[in-house]
Amino acid sequence: MTASRRRAVTLSLSLVLAASAAIVHAQAAPEAQPSPPAGPQIAFPGQYAPSSAEWRFPVWPSSCGRFAGDERVACLEFVAFDFGRLSRFAAANAALAPASAKETRVVFLGDSITDNWSHLDYSGGFFPGKPYINRGIGGQTTSQMLLRYRADVIDLKPRVVVILAGTNDISGNSGPMTLEMTESNLATMADLARFHGIKVVFSSLLPVCDDKTNAAGQPIVQTKARPNESIKALNRWVAAYASTHRHVYLDYFSAMARPDGTLNPDLTNDGLHPNVAGYAVMAPLAEKAIAEALSGAR
Repeated sequence: MTASRRRAVTLSLSLVLAASAAIVHAQAAPEAQPSPPAGPQIAFPGQYAPSSAEWRFPVWPSSCGRFAGDERVACLEFVAFDFGRLSRFAAANAALAPASAKETRVVFLGDSITDNWSHLDYSGGFFPGKPYINRGIGGQTTSQMLLRYRADVIDLKPRVVVILAGTNDISGNSGPMTLEMTESNLATMADLARFHGIKVVFSSLLPVCDDKTNAAGQPIVQTKARPNESIKALNRWVAAYASTHRHVYLDYFSAMARPDGTLNPDLTNDGLHPNVAGYAVMAPLAEKAIAEALSGAR
């Protein structure tokens, strides 16, 4: 065998050995997979309950329009059979231990902005170490919340209820609603709480913005369904009502809006819902409002 032939064979063997070693290494150390998303934060039985996998339809009728044929019928039936969605937290309510005399139990009632607060991926955590209860359901309006108000608020015997509701009324999730209809529902919630000795914290609605894009790079327009002027109008009423009736007003809007009154894009991923940075702004404001309600200053 010539010298040049021996060099060619040696090179071929080296390439084969290198390829074999690469295959063995790949089998022994597979490529790292991305970690699964963090699950919901549930610090104690009954604090929260995520949506069941069976809830493949939205909980508001207007969005059933995205389906066709039998799926649309099934979606409408899903909403109609439990319009208030009392089933969402029924088991969690049953699992919740009775409130002790020393416990500062607080119920957060709301829509997706409250619902998402117990998902670590969205919020970073829901008030760690506090006996706070999350009763938010994404997409709901004040009409739906009022139907579940006794089961998800009154019967849990909190000392304070923090209400953040109305943005989905403005967008018409459960049908067209005037601001006066929303105001009436909120006033009824406050009256029921006061009758049962529960302090009320009324939260302002968050502003929205149109700065974000979807996965396809298209703008996400939030201000069409939720005009910021309508949001401001409802917030003015809530602030005035809280002041007149000696409830606490929790002003998220001012802390999260830009000078033009739209949502700071650094605090949201979609122009509507807060992200981790947004909840980091909201959490201390909520704690301050709860402390004010408990102090009896109102």
